[in-house]
Amino acid sequence: MLPYTLLSAARVGTAAAALILVTTAAGAQSGLPNNNSSSDSTRATRTTSLGAVTVTATRRPTDVQAVPTPVSVLDSAVLRERQPNTAADLLRELPGVDVIGTGTNQARPSIRGQRGQRILLLQDGLRLNNARRQQDFGEIPGIVDVATIQRVEVVRGPASVLYGTDAIGGVMNIITKVPSFARNAPKAAGSIGYRYGSAGELTRGDASLTARAGNFVFLATGAKRDAGNYTAPKGSYGNVGFTDEVMLQNSGVSDKNASAYLGWRYKSGAGAFVRAETYDAKNSGFGYVDPALLGGNQTKIQISYPTQSFTKWSTGFSTGVLSGAKVLDKMDVTAYRQVNGRDLSQGIFAPFGTGYPANAGVDIQTRNHTDLTTNGFRAEATKVLSRNIMVYGVDYFHDDATGRDSSQTTVFGFGPPRPRSKNTPSLPSATLSSLGVFLQNDLRLHDRLTLIVGGRWQKVSSEALPTAGLTTIPPGDQQSTGVFASNALFKLTPKLNLVASVGRGFRAPNLVERYFNGSTPEGSAYQSAAPDLKPEQSINTDVGLKYRDERFAVEAFTYRNDIRDAVRISPTGRRVTNLPEYQNVNVGKLRASGYEATGTVLLPRGATASANYSRVKSVNLLDRTIPIGDTYSSKLVGTLGWRAASGRGWIEYAVRRNGEQKDVIAGSSPVGNTLPAFTVQHLRGGAHLFTIGGVRQDLDVQVNNLTNRLYAETANAGFFRPEPGRSVVVSLRSSF
Repeated sequence: MLPYTLLSAARVGTAAAALILVTTAAGAQSGLPNNNSSSDSTRATRTTSLGAVTVTATRRPTDVQAVPTPVSVLDSAVLRERQPNTAADLLRELPGVDVIGTGTNQARPSIRGQRGQRILLLQDGLRLNNARRQQDFGEIPGIVDVATIQRVEVVRGPASVLYGTDAIGGVMNIITKVPSFARNAPKAAGSIGYRYGSAGELTRGDASLTARAGNFVFLATGAKRDAGNYTAPKGSYGNVGFTDEVMLQNSGVSDKNASAYLGWRYKSGAGAFVRAETYDAKNSGFGYVDPALLGGNQTKIQISYPTQSFTKWSTGFSTGVLSGAKVLDKMDVTAYRQVNGRDLSQGIFAPFGTGYPANAGVDIQTRNHTDLTTNGFRAEATKVLSRNIMVYGVDYFHDDATGRDSSQTTVFGFGPPRPRSKNTPSLPSATLSSLGVFLQNDLRLHDRLTLIVGGRWQKVSSEALPTAGLTTIPPGDQQSTGVFASNALFKLTPKLNLVASVGRGFRAPNLVERYFNGSTPEGSAYQSAAPDLKPEQSINTDVGLKYRDERFAVEAFTYRNDIRDAVRISPTGRRVTNLPEYQNVNVGKLRASGYEATGTVLLPRGATASANYSRVKSVNLLDRTIPIGDTYSSKLVGTLGWRAASGRGWIEYAVRRNGEQKDVIAGSSPVGNTLPAFTVQHLRGGAHLFTIGGVRQDLDVQVNNLTNRLYAETANAGFFRPEPGRSVVVSLRSSF
């Protein structure tokens, strides 16, 4: 087993053997070259093994069976087979995980009931979160091209010791492909792919090229996608009923990705890399259904991104295994710069309702443009001692945000419309900086007992800058936070591990929470700045077991995550410009608790069956009457698949049932005060068609929502943004 090999090497003092594995982890996390990455020259087939390796949870390659925290790993074969629009779409069938948002590229992760800025999104171990997003909306995983992803790792629960702020509910780490330096790797390889999806008439083309020469490797990728608005089926869901198919407006996108990677590795194991990547999207949105189809006097809310651009440059260096060094055996240093530009357009029409003309109401059109530049680095060292492995280092990032705002409010139904316009910035130009120091020690106390303990100190500083159009600038703030984690694994039998963990996570309030000062986008309230907000802090406990033999694996966890000083928007009781005033405040406690279980069995003749069950309950401990159910109450997933031993073909059936959710605010959704349970089914399969002249042809087909069921994910039911009806996805790939 991989982790026990590493620990055995550490116990006898053979640092070099252990560090070969740790160096591989650094390559996967930071983009440094290694021998274990794959290219598209051959199509990976699913092995008949229940093992998986994670680097996110411990910062070194560790068999998930030996990780004392809940973690899920989705490999490149899963990405190829399920053909997701973004990496977030893969999460729907994982335990403890949910998806927020609709449309082709707007899906975001939710972990154990936490969402937005309480989830840390990483790419190769480097943060993608930025301080300009609202609390409920984290960065979209869609900025990373799915064709470049090697695997996705999800840690359920806080991971602030290793990754700092925002990792309070969990971590999603997107690990991208790195070319191989192995001598048997081809000198050149590549692929061309085409995908068609009937939902929104989606078309997507992508291409990649890998080259190897001496100590250098190169990888270039590109993709372009166009998708229109998709349709939801007729039917009923709670109080909502459609007699015909309904289009979800603003659910499409036109976007493209490009990336280039150059890596170098010396025979000693030292290596370096540079990477450049871009993402550009037009006309994407959160989706909405025509309010007239939902009944009553529903408010129309249309949120879209006319343009969004993301550019990232990163470079790194690894020392490889050092001999004779007293305080470290290897070091990895990575620096990056990312620029995120975004135009946000929001249109709201609130009708006056019964007794007024049909067109009478308030129309509010707001526009926001934001430019955010992030500079950061991470330096990490590893030291192998007699019975333990130490990982320690420092990380830093600096977010610099500028923007401009405009809005126009028009009242209809009382004579000629008289629009009122303003362009006062709601958020000043501002910066947020974070410096953290961390240490984690993986200690083998006994042949049966492993303990992983760690701590982090982090200082976060924010500052509002002089901004045209603003006469008052809120004061800046500087705060420091310390967190810890302690994780234990006891090997009860060779196949059964008992695990327990307790740890503290934290999240520094972002620029929007601290400095937003103006009318809210919907125009119904005034939000005042709150520069004195304290960081959110959580204490999380997990207890569980992990069992695995040659043909069967099962995991089960129960958890509780208490968030202290949680940031919530709250009324002040005052009025500003004749609007009720609201302000972000630190409240007492929010609690998320639940349990998760998953099992997989390898059946005869290449068949596999798996199932998982999750349950989560979120409570405001200050006022338990306030519902905060932003995710499902329960979820049951089952899959049954078959894969040919020759790798020539595969087929899989999946079914998911989300339970009834009663924890919703009364009157907040056209669906009703209870969100009904729903069951959705999928069928997918693929085949290797032929290979001619060294060029391989593969075909994958997927049928989603087999029964053509009308439903909406829990987090999307408030404004009722349903999922697509029955749809087909076909993917054809040529590779050499």
